[in-house]
Amino acid sequence: MATEPHPVAILVLPSVVAFDLAVPMQVFGYAHPDAGVRRYAVKLCAPRAGRVRTSTGFDIVAPHGLEGLRGARTIVLPGYDDMDLAIPPEVGAALRRAAARGARFVSVCTGAFVLADAGLLDGRRATTHWMDAPLLAARYPRVSVDPNVLYVDDGDVLTSAGIACGIDLCLHVVRLDYGAAVANAVARRMVVAPHRDGTQAQFVPAPAPEAEAEGTTLEPTRAWARARLAEALPVSALAAHARLPLRTFARRFHAEMGTSPLQWLVRERLLKARALLETTTLPIAQVAERTGFGSEVSLRAHFRRVLATSPAAYRRAFRGARYGAGASTSAGKPSAISMPSRAISVSGKTARASRSRSVVSRV
Repeated sequence: MATEPHPVAILVLPSVVAFDLAVPMQVFGYAHPDAGVRRYAVKLCAPRAGRVRTSTGFDIVAPHGLEGLRGARTIVLPGYDDMDLAIPPEVGAALRRAAARGARFVSVCTGAFVLADAGLLDGRRATTHWMDAPLLAARYPRVSVDPNVLYVDDGDVLTSAGIACGIDLCLHVVRLDYGAAVANAVARRMVVAPHRDGTQAQFVPAPAPEAEAEGTTLEPTRAWARARLAEALPVSALAAHARLPLRTFARRFHAEMGTSPLQWLVRERLLKARALLETTTLPIAQVAERTGFGSEVSLRAHFRRVLATSPAAYRRAFRGARYGAGASTSAGKPSAISMPSRAISVSGKTARASRSRSVVSRV
């Protein structure tokens, strides 16, 4: 593996949201010694070097102007609060030059507006905070705005929904670049979940009355299931663990997670299978057994349906080429590691095939 850190530039505009900036700085800018060698080298940039006022009234200092974007393989756009802000034309020009040389773009929350203003979201699916999604769609009609997802991975352009969703997207980027083990180490250091389930929605509905009355959630049952993924886990077994009637359990589970117990279980098994493929040399048949799919045929079918690739191809991608870890590239673009999947609706049903990967979650 190459030891040179992956160069990242974080570009802030006036009224930058402090949390949206802090997340990528923590994920990419902190050394994370428990995750091994320093993985990223970060530059904080602004249209002009110097002080930038945040949305909460204090200033930060950006040591670099737009020249800091040169050579960055990943450019992060944190959200900003002033939606009437005129984005300087030189910002769009700098981003387009970076796109022409193959840079990857990551936006958090309303940072998507900067990418859209530069024309980099034209013809693409993208997301932003659900409250700002109508404005993004109205202002930039060539962008296909999805207000219901946690983030959209469109290969070289990735956009996240609001605020805390930036954590999920940044950890997703680390997972793409260096695999699940490194992403999990970063998540542990940050004391956050390494992955939020892909079938949850941005917007949080009212909690289930039973859960609200009892002051409990079904997370203990989900933790119990995660520890037993190799076993057969019918919904009746999960309901029995939760000590609830089957129909009540299914209703409460959907209210908490935005998906059915079976769909959640498949995604948890896929997450574990991906980690085993990335970090072990176990035969694929054994990976299938350890994750509860039962057979290589079943594992392969689920990989094809959700990730649009095979387990063997997925393993080769992480063994042979990692974006930012010495991967060979074409015209500066990442190797094909970000596997496309199908778009997931809020209800968890497959909506349509897409070249983008979208993950939905509650915030």
